[in-house]
Amino acid sequence: MTNRPNILVVCGRNKKRSRTAEHIFKNDNRFNIRSAGLSPKSDRKLTENDLNWADLVFVMETDQRGKIREQFRHLELPKIDVLHIEDEYEFMDEELVEMLTGRINAMYINHCK
Repeated sequence: MTNRPNILVVCGRNKKRSRTAEHIFKNDNRFNIRSAGLSPKSDRKLTENDLNWADLVFVMETDQRGKIREQFRHLELPKIDVLHIEDEYEFMDEELVEMLTGRINAMYINHCK
């Protein structure tokens, strides 16, 4: 078995978008996935360990990438891609699932080239 990359998905509070992504892809054989949030009120707050674990990070919004780079500037960060998904969906919303599936699959394939 080949090494599966570790993908970390981050959003504001890890309640809807990143948690949905983790839920959709948790049984995907191509990679390991974990989710976290940037807010102190997150269900699962982003840690240094998460970033050290990750080979690739997906954030929902451009400013989230900036916040990670600022907050963890002492670390050698993995590549951080922006999915451009606004915070207007509920957990497992059908449209959110479609967007996450399409964008994460496309970016993952692109990353592996």
